[in-house]
Amino acid sequence: MRAPIGLKIRNQRKSLGYSQSNFAKSIGISPSYLNLIEANKRDVGGTLLQTIALKLDISLDELTGENEQRLLSALEEIFSDPALESLKMGSAEARDLVATNPRAARALHQTYRAYAEAVAEAEAYSNRLKSDPLLADLLHQMLSQITAVRSSAEILTDVPDLELAEQQRFHGMVSRESRALSDVAQTLIDQFEGEAGRNRSLTPARELDDLIVEEKNYFPTLEEKAAALRAGFARRGSVVEAELAVQLETEFGITTKRVAELGGTETGFPMQYRFDAKDKVLWFQGSATLATRQFQMARLYSELRGRDELIALAKDERLSSAASRRLAIRALGSYLAGAIIFPYEDFLREAEQSSYDIDYLSQRYAASFEQVAHRLVTLRRPGAEGIPFGFLRADPSGRLSKHFPLPGMAWPNAGHGCPLWTLFDAFRHPNDVVRQTVSYPDGGRYLMLAKSFAKRADRFQSRPLYTSVMLVCDVLYADQTVYGKGMSLDNPQVDVPVGPTCRMCIRRSCESRQEEMFTGAGGEHTVRLPLTEINFDIGGS
Repeated sequence: MRAPIGLKIRNQRKSLGYSQSNFAKSIGISPSYLNLIEANKRDVGGTLLQTIALKLDISLDELTGENEQRLLSALEEIFSDPALESLKMGSAEARDLVATNPRAARALHQTYRAYAEAVAEAEAYSNRLKSDPLLADLLHQMLSQITAVRSSAEILTDVPDLELAEQQRFHGMVSRESRALSDVAQTLIDQFEGEAGRNRSLTPARELDDLIVEEKNYFPTLEEKAAALRAGFARRGSVVEAELAVQLETEFGITTKRVAELGGTETGFPMQYRFDAKDKVLWFQGSATLATRQFQMARLYSELRGRDELIALAKDERLSSAASRRLAIRALGSYLAGAIIFPYEDFLREAEQSSYDIDYLSQRYAASFEQVAHRLVTLRRPGAEGIPFGFLRADPSGRLSKHFPLPGMAWPNAGHGCPLWTLFDAFRHPNDVVRQTVSYPDGGRYLMLAKSFAKRADRFQSRPLYTSVMLVCDVLYADQTVYGKGMSLDNPQVDVPVGPTCRMCIRRSCESRQEEMFTGAGGEHTVRLPLTEINFDIGGS
């Protein structure tokens, strides 16, 4: 969905007193073309957009409205929710609301997020009540104790000639059962509060996402800190595992050790590393790759040496809870680790010289495909920017587990994406880079490149865990990458027609549709769903 850039241009032009013809002449285009731009019927970018911004005395960021584009995508996703479908609101209403009353649009967005969180909590409570034997037992105990208290109270009330010893016995029973009831009730409350705390991850994660996106995933203080920390390393041109081990032991007395198997899990997932703060040992499972060991050592070093900078950034007012601040420190620690391993200027230069060949950069820096892809997304320094990429990661079920959006390109914040994305096709071609040009329903064209890979199995019996990582850029930048070579970048006819999700996609005849589309303001119609399901089996043809 296009952000209303044209409306901003028209309003700012009028406020400065320019006529359409005079303004068009001053920026070197025809009045008819300017009219199409202001009507939001033509995309505008590059040198022309910079010229318009300069002539209108407005910043490029304010004119392009990247935050508004993200808000537009969020509103379209909100309007596609079944709870709001009867209102028949769609992309046109979202665009009008953002253009005319952005504060109301943000209020709607925040309200919907609170609603989604409440639904998640209610579902968690419902599931616990239906399936948790502990809660069922606690409720049974409470009913039994309430019955006992009631029976004793009725005897004391209805039998006035009880002997003193009997009265004392029943009073004792009421007191005892009441205390037991209170204890059970407190246990039940603790269980519910614990469940609520574990299921309130939506808001902290989304708050962190919003912070990262609004900062364009670029944090100057962490880049400066990384440069200062790198100066303390040895003479080599890149940070390597051995040097990180020396720095950890020299500065903090931390040693690194490898073991055949790390006992137990702390996260519910198989562990490849664990830091024992008490004994000052960073443990790695024997199967952990060099890229994993190097990055985790760099992250630990970053969290220790960059503690002040990380805490300062985590105090941002956009992070409203302790949970979101903890997530931020962890995520920003990873950012700082990446900035240490991939120094900004050197990495950008080598990326450009290699035409953004991720496999080459992975070999050059002893890093994984995903680590390099992460770093490419952060090359947003003003005046020294790399290609603007979007980033997505998915598991074989199709669930999106990590994302960084590309402004102007709609995709979901969670759940599943379009089954035609190369992100999912990559699972059929493990360890190969799969690429394609795609067209969105709004006319946007993009280059998508993805690679799937497996975490190394630690023993014969272990099954590998597959992951797919995708980078996306506007097709205008595709010829600057090695992945655009040999592709028909100027021919939209060869593009794969895709969308954000089935529910948000307006392509009525798509053979890959898995869910009925949201009708929005366009009215009701029938959508045919295919009989087969998209198959994410590994290595299939």
